[in-house]
Amino acid sequence: MYFNANGVELFYEKTGQGMPIILLHGNGEDHTIFDVLIKQLSPNFTVYAIDSRDHGRSSRVKSLNYEEMMEDVAAFIHGMRIQTPILYGFSDGGIIGLLLAIKYKSILTKLIVSGANTHPGGIKWFTTLQMKLVYFFTRNRKYKLMLTQPSITETELKTIITLTLVLAGDKDMVKDEHTRMIAKNIPSGTLIILDGENHSSYVSHSEKLYGIIKPFICGR
Repeated sequence: MYFNANGVELFYEKTGQGMPIILLHGNGEDHTIFDVLIKQLSPNFTVYAIDSRDHGRSSRVKSLNYEEMMEDVAAFIHGMRIQTPILYGFSDGGIIGLLLAIKYKSILTKLIVSGANTHPGGIKWFTTLQMKLVYFFTRNRKYKLMLTQPSITETELKTIITLTLVLAGDKDMVKDEHTRMIAKNIPSGTLIILDGENHSSYVSHSEKLYGIIKPFICGR
């Protein structure tokens, strides 16, 4: 299915029934990374798995900006009349989730972010070097996005009123101290660092993620 958000056609998959939960993938991916999670959530949740602009089956654009991607999700929530959903965002999806919770204070009931960063300096140096090399040779706009954005301040994180779970693997490409900073500055933030996991090992096509987030999304 498609939804027109700010002149962009967003592809999304809707399954299940119950409390609404929105799933946002990372850079260069699409909603299909959540194939296992969707099946696990669908018996108890209405799941909206979205392809971000310029990803998957959504419209292509000339440039990418996290703020615009966040406004796409806000338009989707308002346009679809989804009442205070839970949002789970992985990597870029987590950045979008943070920006959404910062600007639209009451739009979400709960937020989960995995492997998110608030500025490019939050990514480990070797991964940054790899991204710079790829961008140098390809000029790929998705790599430019990661190298130049986002720019979320600690002051902005402190304004988030949504109950938030912050996840990362202990082998994540995001610096451990950066992930801890994010959780520390969100007033209702809870942190889980996952032993033995890297950036996406517990997320992409994984049976692990549901068990990790279930206590948070099902708790009162």
